[in-house]
Amino acid sequence: MKKDRMEAFSDGVIAILITIMVLDMKAPRGAELDALVPVLPAFLCYVLSFVFLGIYWSNHHHLLQAVRQVRGPVLWANLHLLFWLSLTPVVTAWLGANPFAPMPVAVYGVVLLLSAIAYSILVQVLLAHHPKDSALARAIGDDFKGRISVAVYVVAIPLALVRPWLACALYVAVAIIWLVPDRRIESALVGPGGREPAAGP
Repeated sequence: MKKDRMEAFSDGVIAILITIMVLDMKAPRGAELDALVPVLPAFLCYVLSFVFLGIYWSNHHHLLQAVRQVRGPVLWANLHLLFWLSLTPVVTAWLGANPFAPMPVAVYGVVLLLSAIAYSILVQVLLAHHPKDSALARAIGDDFKGRISVAVYVVAIPLALVRPWLACALYVAVAIIWLVPDRRIESALVGPGGREPAAGP
């Protein structure tokens, strides 16, 4: 089965999630600059969640560049990832309405954690359906940023119950880590002379 349909479906879901988040934001009540203050926490939560969804969209796109075909387990692993990402608007709205409240911060982190784990599962399922010397296997290599992200979330979630602002700072730190371009897949796909190798598993 070709990957195009799965990629198009995933793109559509992520686009819808971003739309839901922005539609959930309320306009300021008033025409003065001070009217922006009450909506600022919700806006900052939206920005953070937008960045996370953008990171998943970008990495999902790059990941599939090294994939030539998908099978049933891959489709289900992808749906598993989309399930956890689909909860992003809910936890974003809750956190925006209750900034730095311990439970919303912790639950927000749980969704981030489970999304990261789901992405790792998708990667492992894809690797299981490709040869060990495939472009995908070469591109993934040592997923240091993936492992460190999960570790940070595991620390941040219980920390949110006692120091929610510090947990939020850790979430932002993970986002910053992933904003640094990861060129592993491009490097693995580009052959000698700067040309992409012939398509293959």
